[in-house]
Amino acid sequence: MLLRHEPSPEMIRDEHLYKEMGVSEEEFELMQSEMGRLPNYTELGLFSVMWSEHCSYKNSKVLLKKFPVDGPRVLQGPGEGAGVIDIDDEQAVVFKIESHNHPSAVEPYEGAATGVGGIIRDVFSMGARPVALLNSLRFGELKNPRVNYLFEGVTAGIAGYGNCIGIPTVGGEIQFDPCYEGNPLVNAMCVGLIDHKDIQKGQAKGTGNPVLYVGASTGRDGIHGATFASEELSEDSEAKRPAVQVGDPFMEKLLIEACLEAVKHPKLVGIQDMGAAGLTSSSAEMASKAGAGIHMNLDLVPQREKGMTPYEMMLSESQERMLLVVEDGSEQEFIDLFEEWGLHAVVIGEVTDTKRLVLEHDGRVAADVPVDALAEEAPVYHKPSQVPAYYTQFQQEAPWSMEINDAGSTLKELLSQYTIASKEWVYDQYDYMVRTNTVVAPGSDAAVLRIRGTEKALAMTTDCNSRFIYLDPYEGGKMAVAEAVRNLTASGAEALGVTDCLNYGSPDNPEIFWQLEQSTDGLSEACRALQTPVVGGNVSLYNETSKGAVYPTPVVGMVGLIQNIDHITTQAVKQPGDRVFLVSGGAPQLNGTELQKLYKGSISGKMNPLDLDLEQRLAGQVLNGIREGLIQSAHDVSEGGLLCALTEKLFGTGMGMEVHGIEHSAAALFGEGYPAYIVTVPEAFVQKAESLLKDAVEIGTVTETATFSVKNQNGETIVNEPVDTLETAWRGAIACALKSKV
Repeated sequence: MLLRHEPSPEMIRDEHLYKEMGVSEEEFELMQSEMGRLPNYTELGLFSVMWSEHCSYKNSKVLLKKFPVDGPRVLQGPGEGAGVIDIDDEQAVVFKIESHNHPSAVEPYEGAATGVGGIIRDVFSMGARPVALLNSLRFGELKNPRVNYLFEGVTAGIAGYGNCIGIPTVGGEIQFDPCYEGNPLVNAMCVGLIDHKDIQKGQAKGTGNPVLYVGASTGRDGIHGATFASEELSEDSEAKRPAVQVGDPFMEKLLIEACLEAVKHPKLVGIQDMGAAGLTSSSAEMASKAGAGIHMNLDLVPQREKGMTPYEMMLSESQERMLLVVEDGSEQEFIDLFEEWGLHAVVIGEVTDTKRLVLEHDGRVAADVPVDALAEEAPVYHKPSQVPAYYTQFQQEAPWSMEINDAGSTLKELLSQYTIASKEWVYDQYDYMVRTNTVVAPGSDAAVLRIRGTEKALAMTTDCNSRFIYLDPYEGGKMAVAEAVRNLTASGAEALGVTDCLNYGSPDNPEIFWQLEQSTDGLSEACRALQTPVVGGNVSLYNETSKGAVYPTPVVGMVGLIQNIDHITTQAVKQPGDRVFLVSGGAPQLNGTELQKLYKGSISGKMNPLDLDLEQRLAGQVLNGIREGLIQSAHDVSEGGLLCALTEKLFGTGMGMEVHGIEHSAAALFGEGYPAYIVTVPEAFVQKAESLLKDAVEIGTVTETATFSVKNQNGETIVNEPVDTLETAWRGAIACALKSKV
């Protein structure tokens, strides 16, 4: 709500205008208590965005405290722009994932593009050079015209921003399900590299030190974006397009280079991105973290539109802007630096010792608020929790199963399901080779980038099977972390740490809050067991429409270290004659699988518990096998189960596979939700591999003939398909769905 003539504090109170900013009656009373008076319109705006879920995590903070955040390699955990983990040799990896769901639902191109731009700024604000982008996307079913429009727009937005800025988009994941039809999920992850000595923090220290605004001008785009992200989507959401920012990747490219130059300047005190809540969050958070205050003159803020009010300037989420604090007397050096890159650099205020954010505009004080009240003292809620009726029902159901009469036909159907099918229609639009550090491009288990000047490489992935989490949030949460570890392990990497993006419906619904509670318990347990501390992330709630909430979708972004580039491993088979081993434990299940969704039309049932000790043991065996040079290719078993994973290893190789001794049951052929890897080993190394891979069984051989043949335990052939037939079904599904849209 933007007013040219702002209402008085009394009018705001008497007419309950604060509710239009997402502020409850109790919260409005708390604001008055914090200030000792009624807030004016601008001050109310500051509180409304800072106390939104998107900025304060007021409904999720009690649960986020469960996460393990420390470890021997953790240099910076949650609380700054991004997490930082040591990768030896005085180098570190910096990474973060965030959502841009609601903006992408109403303006898919700009919503996705500015999501990418924002996460990049989080990384270079730490002093790191961004080296890779990933994403995690959720949509309704393709062939729905609205879904197709969102899917194409989001893909184009990610590609448009990433390609222009020159950072490779190297990986990600996409799932399709009707629950996301009106509310897609667009999560963007950025990974950067830094030397330990260059790590920066967003703090406003030193009374009298100048505060610099750098980057693009401030406009009226994105006003109340943080509040928009903290409410349910409705028919009125389309009218909130002004809350979607507009990005300029060329401007951001200049900003990256200028900021990376600035962070090496000895007189830089602090730097932070103007992300969600724009100038409000960056100034209040930097001051609060340092135990200081900030006084700003908004007349000095570069503005691209005339007559902007303090409310508009402070709540704008215009892109490509940063806030810096520098040592007194050095400001001209920084102004010159940024102007050399063609960027605004203006002193707009100074650090004070008042612990207050004071805003001056047009010769008067427009706002005077305690910074801690904005940044640290938002109300924290522990909402009521209730076990959903559907979960109780699922726990009582007998395991779902079906008879597989034609395994080859079922395999082809599964391979053409959009969640399993090739995503090359998407990643072919991304420039994933720019900067020439990409060693493993999109399409394998994890992306891999070499670290120039070293023998090391970084592997990275995003993962979450939201169907499992819907059926059982606790076990599904464990599985999301385990799946990420498997993808890194199969690539030859040791998992280092996690950044997560928790996407759920409204926490005001006790059943949704129960999902959030249970899944964060599962995530936390798995992170502890698999030694992957959580170093940052994002919470996105209120992801629902009038038709209901999305599945609980806590996306796990994970980074791993490959100590020697010789250990980089991909999923594709390497040569005929190699033996195929299944390294697995536990029992595959059909509840929540692609097979169940395909043939039953919905998912239901009870999930098997995930054994995290077994998970860790199998990962250790596979990683050791890779480091010993025994394993030539590796791939985890995920969506679609064993047969889908086996065929995925063949696509693009021109080779085939003969598989034997497989149980002829739906669970054995297409079951999911259990720790399992498929690895190939040269014949000369089989004996050594068998002694190292204690939980492995040999199940087949790679063949020169491009046929996929599977025999059951009785020696009967149950699948005999040309690989190109299977590959055609897998490779063309998404492109075909988009071409046939109505």
